Amino acid sequence: MLIKGTRINKDKKVEVINPYNDQVIESLGMSEACDIDEAITIALKGFQVLKNMPAGERAKILEKTSEIINRDKEKFSRAIALESGKTINEARGEVDRATNTMKLSAVAATELTGETVRFDLTSPSKKIGFFIRVPLGVVCAITPFNFPLNLSCHKIGPAIAAGNSVIHKPATKTPISGVMLAEALVEAGLPAEAISVLIGPGSTVGMSLIKHSHIKKISFTGSLEVGEIITSNCGMKRVTMELGSNSAVVVFEDAPLDLVAKKVRKGGYTLAGQVCISIQRVYVADKVADDFLDALLSEVTQIKYGDQLLPETEMGPMIDRDALSKAQHFCEDAVQGGGRIITGGKREGSVFTPTIISDVSEDALVIQEEAFAPIVAVNRFWTVDEAIQKVNDTKYGLQAGVFTNDITRALECARAIDAGGILINEMPTFRVDNMPYGGTKGSGIGREGPAFAIKEMTEEKLIVLDQNPLT
Repeated sequence: MLIKGTRINKDKKVEVINPYNDQVIESLGMSEACDIDEAITIALKGFQVLKNMPAGERAKILEKTSEIINRDKEKFSRAIALESGKTINEARGEVDRATNTMKLSAVAATELTGETVRFDLTSPSKKIGFFIRVPLGVVCAITPFNFPLNLSCHKIGPAIAAGNSVIHKPATKTPISGVMLAEALVEAGLPAEAISVLIGPGSTVGMSLIKHSHIKKISFTGSLEVGEIITSNCGMKRVTMELGSNSAVVVFEDAPLDLVAKKVRKGGYTLAGQVCISIQRVYVADKVADDFLDALLSEVTQIKYGDQLLPETEMGPMIDRDALSKAQHFCEDAVQGGGRIITGGKREGSVFTPTIISDVSEDALVIQEEAFAPIVAVNRFWTVDEAIQKVNDTKYGLQAGVFTNDITRALECARAIDAGGILINEMPTFRVDNMPYGGTKGSGIGREGPAFAIKEMTEEKLIVLDQNPLT
């Protein structure tokens, strides 16, 4: 826990566990009700400072934070790998992305603008008007375990760029990198009152924050189920919800199968499938389905899994035993519905082996729900309409992929698939940090990406000037 730039020690601790071997990495103070009240009181003071700080100064702080993260890249990388279970190479990639996200937030701080408003639409007018964007106040950022640094940057960076103060509640399993980020921000010159990190369960710490009257905005990344709890309890607060998915890929008969198999390998098994845009469903044209399964099997059986700190490891452990049990349950459910496990489907210590399941019922959990595991279901389709219907037949809609050399067919799919992003000849797990990112249906509300998120961290204030003299 960090308040006013200082780590707070508490009698009650949160033990951060290495998911690979269950060893305690670090113990951090667990936040209590009194800490929440103190953090909000301090954040209100921080907001008064930040909203009056020139945008250029806020941009310099964010740029300097990016430099500090890059300077301490190995420290951040090791912390991320240890607490989240992602491989050390994946962790280094996340740190690189985080430095970029903070740079993009710095740019957004200086490019936030308003617009002029016309008043002569029906009759001549001597009124002129414009609107400016003003910060909201105290922003509550609630972040998940799988990208504990970069997704924190995606919420905290734009909030600060806009002039808001932030209270960050990281995932209880991965709070270390969130505290390190806050310390980097303070070192970079951010007023210590403008950032606090509260650690504890969502049911207590999180619920207290989302219900508090002084919190003006909630930016949350996590499951649909928790997102619905937040929106049901937060009242009139503004929300951005980046929720779950079960991303699908459509592979047509003219697609290069070996290339697609390599992309599915990367998109389906990165971070052991614990990515909201991880490939979970693949629909393949019947004519080439067997050949594709052979190509994918060849790729997946080469994945080296195990200790996330070893440089040769490609896939690390699941985050905890509950995640392992859920993955096992999804596989068993698929088999009971007629699916065939081609490879994997079992636990090895803290790892769930890379899994391919074919011929899965469209009612199976792995088709309809979010597995958040290294499981890819491969089914066949016979017509374009059928493929689109199957992709859409789920409560989620974050990102989807289409592989074909027929641009007309690709654009037909892009228009018809109900998702926030459609990737043509690319895996739906693709994301760069400047793009608008978010979903439809149960996959969320609003968009991330600093240039887009900053608008959701502000509100428009209209100013009208009547040029007629006062008499």
